[in-house]
Amino acid sequence: MITADLTNIRIEKNNFSSIKSVDFNQLDFGKYHTDHMYIVDYGDEKWFDARVIPFQNISLSPATASFHYGQTVFEGFKAHRSKTSNEIILFRPEKHWERMNKSMERICMPTLPKDIFMDGVIEMAKMERDWVPTQDGCSLYFRPFVFATDAFIRVKPSDNYYFIVFCSPVGAYFSGELKVKIETDYVRSSEGGIGFAKSGGNYAASLLPAKKAAKNGYQQIMWTDAKEHKYIEETGASNVMFLIDNVLITPSLSSSILDGVTRDSIITIAKDMGYKVEERKVTVDEVINAIKNKTLQEAFGTGTAAVISPISVINYLNVDYKIDAPKENGFSRKVYKTLNDIKYGIIPDPYNWTIRV
Repeated sequence: MITADLTNIRIEKNNFSSIKSVDFNQLDFGKYHTDHMYIVDYGDEKWFDARVIPFQNISLSPATASFHYGQTVFEGFKAHRSKTSNEIILFRPEKHWERMNKSMERICMPTLPKDIFMDGVIEMAKMERDWVPTQDGCSLYFRPFVFATDAFIRVKPSDNYYFIVFCSPVGAYFSGELKVKIETDYVRSSEGGIGFAKSGGNYAASLLPAKKAAKNGYQQIMWTDAKEHKYIEETGASNVMFLIDNVLITPSLSSSILDGVTRDSIITIAKDMGYKVEERKVTVDEVINAIKNKTLQEAFGTGTAAVISPISVINYLNVDYKIDAPKENGFSRKVYKTLNDIKYGIIPDPYNWTIRV
């Protein structure tokens, strides 16, 4: 039984803010960090000593277990400044807490009680509210993560961990439309593995093929299944969706596909908009044939960082297949607007996805 030993969050304010050094009109994703971070320790089978301290480096032993055996997971979600009030609006943090715990269970880590996650996130939102950008398309990105801290060289689950949350003011993750390459050689994840978990090692496996694809002008890899390279799974930084004959189609979740929060949000909104949605296996041949037959209307990636990224080119077996840009009244643009209107408080949130601070 995992227990929490917490009373109040201890606050140590940073006396030297770096906010004036940030150009909020030129926000590179992940470049800047706010003045504080939230930390909770785990040891003796409990979480304890919740605190907010000035953003700073962490001193660790070279023998720290997470360096060697990969016990580390992370999440990412955003806060937006309301367009109709002075409130800061957090988008679906509870869903991210749920997914983080699923990742932690798979990596054999102690799960986080909800109050430890949510209380820390809300406290950070209060303290860093001046860092939430006012510019359109910008937000404050929250990065919660957990990693093993045992200074012990032995392959076993750690007994001690840090849970940390820090924040970054960010702009768009991608600019413009995406060119993607369907991967038929490398494997990112397989059934029964950790593909569904937001673990560092899961992403490390994608870096080399993504680097090779980038040299040829492709911003993302479109991953296929590990056995046959027959079925599309996701891209390197997002889930993927296709609109074919007015049906929204996306690969069904499995142990090798991330349960994307944006993916889930789009599916919910699409159904309410009257679209038929199919979550199922999607073959490469089906998508390529739909492009050839002009029945593929849209293809796009979905994720917290990029939200919706239209795909303009899919490369398969060294052939580029071009996809028309989404229409002004097309599905992805309509659902993107609905999502943004909820996030910025422009329209009511019918799904109870947001928390206002």
